[in-house]
Amino acid sequence: MANRDGMYVVASPRGDISFRYNYRINGRQETLVLGSYSTDGLILAGAREQPIKAGKQVAEGISPARLKAQTIGFRKDQLRFGEWAEEWFEKMAESTQDARRFVFEHDLRKPFGALLLHEITEQGLRQLCDRIVAQGAPPVAVHEQKGVRAVYNKAEYAEPRRNMMQQWADMIDQWVAATE
Repeated sequence: MANRDGMYVVASPRGDISFRYNYRINGRQETLVLGSYSTDGLILAGAREQPIKAGKQVAEGISPARLKAQTIGFRKDQLRFGEWAEEWFEKMAESTQDARRFVFEHDLRKPFGALLLHEITEQGLRQLCDRIVAQGAPPVAVHEQKGVRAVYNKAEYAEPRRNMMQQWADMIDQWVAATE
């Protein structure tokens, strides 16, 4: 649903709502994802301010979407495991999120939550899993290991996923332009 000044709203089949902004730069259309709607996060009034800032960047020849992707790549090295875990939880269904969050709070937050990703070692994870197995819960240890891997994947592949999606969008823009 279009709003104004190139901003529009996209609703996913799950019911998630995100604000987006389309603009043209260097002869191609690009899209900046402004954020997801939530009552305690981004709302329409806040989303309407962002295209104004992005429009100024475009006027200066700066791609807001590419600038955002670069900033997110920088964040990867700055966020702690617990912060990446919170971002990972946001994308889950509520029932799955509750179960994963319980496991995170019970076993992972204390040893890993405040660490940067590169500070978590294989030995540290192995020690944690060995302790859980010694308590008689091997399936929980496997679950913990998968949770750590998923958070790492969220951080490690966020930037390549964004780049791949941008490349696809650029290619589709070229196809559309060729047919016009």
